Amino acid sequence: MISTEVVVLGSGPAGYVCAIRLAQLGKKVTVVDRAEIGGVCLNRGCIPSKALIHAGTTFEKANHAADIGIEIKGASVNLPKLMTWKESVVKKLTTGVSGLLKANGCQVVAGDAKFTSATSMEVKTAGGTETIQFKQCVIATGSRPSTLPGFTVDQKKIWDSTGALSQQTLPEKLLCIGGGYIGLELGTFYAKVGTQVTVVEAGPGLLGGVDPELTRVVARNLTKRGVNVQTSTFVKGCKVTAKGVDVTVAEGSPTGTEKTISVDAVLVTIGRTPNSDGLGLEKTGVKLDSKGFILVDAQRRTNVPNLYAIGDIAGQPLLAHKGSKEGLVAAEAIAGKKVAYEVQAMPAVIFTDPEIATVGLTEAEAKAKGYNAQIGQFPFVANGRALSVADSDGMVKMIGDAKSGRLLGVHIVGPEASNLISEAALAIEMGARVEDLALTVHPHPTLPEAMMEAAEATLGHAIHIFQKKATSPGATARV
Repeated sequence: MISTEVVVLGSGPAGYVCAIRLAQLGKKVTVVDRAEIGGVCLNRGCIPSKALIHAGTTFEKANHAADIGIEIKGASVNLPKLMTWKESVVKKLTTGVSGLLKANGCQVVAGDAKFTSATSMEVKTAGGTETIQFKQCVIATGSRPSTLPGFTVDQKKIWDSTGALSQQTLPEKLLCIGGGYIGLELGTFYAKVGTQVTVVEAGPGLLGGVDPELTRVVARNLTKRGVNVQTSTFVKGCKVTAKGVDVTVAEGSPTGTEKTISVDAVLVTIGRTPNSDGLGLEKTGVKLDSKGFILVDAQRRTNVPNLYAIGDIAGQPLLAHKGSKEGLVAAEAIAGKKVAYEVQAMPAVIFTDPEIATVGLTEAEAKAKGYNAQIGQFPFVANGRALSVADSDGMVKMIGDAKSGRLLGVHIVGPEASNLISEAALAIEMGARVEDLALTVHPHPTLPEAMMEAAEATLGHAIHIFQKKATSPGATARV
């Protein structure tokens, strides 16, 4: 029997952040996880995928270094060694998190947990079954790759995202089912290291929900790399053969013309499913929505007062940093602080090539909400730093409110977009005006100058691009 104040169920970016903050606030904390410390993000998601993407980009740049006068001969990919390096990155981070939990006095129990009531759970460990009694519990069990009927994942010929991160040989041909961020990120990596990649997406375009002006840049670069993108294409089934997998798809509609795509491996990336099943939540009375996500309030509290939920299990958006923020909120709420989850600007990043990063309203959303939207764009081809590092594809797009001058959204496709978006997130969170970004001096030559220049473009007076005069009040001419 273990008796504790708070159980944190799950040790991903939501869970471990919550546990550490609870311990800082003087709570006795027990962390329970069935797998590794760090959750999907550190072990089988964010971190290993970005390590591979970086390696793929390095290899590609080596093969194109002659364009800037550097000749490299014989560059090749040693995939087993690359995977070993990737695992070393993961181990450093997970070891660090484990050390932080220990240093903050958190007890860690490794095992499979199931609630027996709203104040107790049983955990099946390697040494037997532990019973844990608690006052509060924070559920942070995350999500898993969604399955596709007819495609049995064996991680050999049919992969999910986990399998794509641990292969020891490169397939000659790979089919990615799903044109969302996971499929495009991993598909781009494999394309960069020599695999012939095909992406099939049922929707009319890639990266649904992202501004089409950004996705067009990514789609164009996929085509340049030889990736075969097929939208409005519906997967009907597959047959695993001795050589690989034959996938049947229908073009245009589910009843359209069928054809077969033969590949060595298939990567299924059609979304993620919350890990709310199998937890015994029916014993607690916690309410779920129709998709299996736990319903929570502004403090991440469920309908059962002593139970909280954070991270992927608590609903969209399924982002590690969203989960971490929720973890802080839940911890402080449990400690009696006046706190609420009131994020005005939740950034999101897609590590395609070029990268996409967004925060705030899109152009379509701003207009749908009735704003008199001002739109400005600044291309990286007009940015000195981007040109000097031979990476100038893409742009910064900014949306402002013509009436109040307030910044509503920033959307970037281009070099280092993931590192540029935080300035925009801060600006929206603090209620800044577009003019505030335009008036802020940015050092030269740097990529962030594109943010300043996009603000100037939104106001209609960009310096390093030519803009025609706006044709209607409140509107800004596009580049």
